Amino acid sequence: MAELTLTTFVTLDGVMQAPGGPDEDRSDGFEYGGWAAPYVEEGMGEFITEVFGRAGAFLLGRKTYEIFAGYWPEHDDPADPVAGGLNRLPKYVASTTLEEPAWGPATVLDGEHLQSEIVRVKDALDGELQVHGSGQLAQWLLARDLVDEINLLVFPVVLGAGRRLFPTGGLPTAYELTASRTTSVGTAVHTYRPTGRASFGTVGS
Repeated sequence: MAELTLTTFVTLDGVMQAPGGPDEDRSDGFEYGGWAAPYVEEGMGEFITEVFGRAGAFLLGRKTYEIFAGYWPEHDDPADPVAGGLNRLPKYVASTTLEEPAWGPATVLDGEHLQSEIVRVKDALDGELQVHGSGQLAQWLLARDLVDEINLLVFPVVLGAGRRLFPTGGLPTAYELTASRTTSVGTAVHTYRPTGRASFGTVGS
């Protein structure tokens, strides 16, 4: 059985929207797209390469699938774990509107029965079923305890606006830190695994 892993770029104030470019996602009037670009360097690239090297398949939201489909087929390299993996490994798209995905190999999962579809896919795979970007899908998965591991790349920038990975009203969940590193430009890379519901008490008692 595959593990479902989530790799997400966030700012210090938790924003995950449009890290890659100004026009990646302007929904809700977001004007700060491309905030991760000044911090891309070798250490970050090494970590991302490691992550993609473990992929067995990808689970993507429709918007992220379409963003990737507009870029990666034109930047293919079979020897590169990122480009080679995205272009050749199975892609599963969680969508109620996408009918015929043009960038394959791709399968649209039934949005009305998404949880059972994801479980079915995990049962049939080895390696990792990886989620990249896909903000709404990521929140949906976290709310249902379907994520086995989170790779959180925290960039040293505050935006004050934008969609956040952990919204108000999310499940109180405790995590175990399993790995950590910091890049040369100050991006903190943390890997967490959920350990159950958060617990509470009084400090010093």
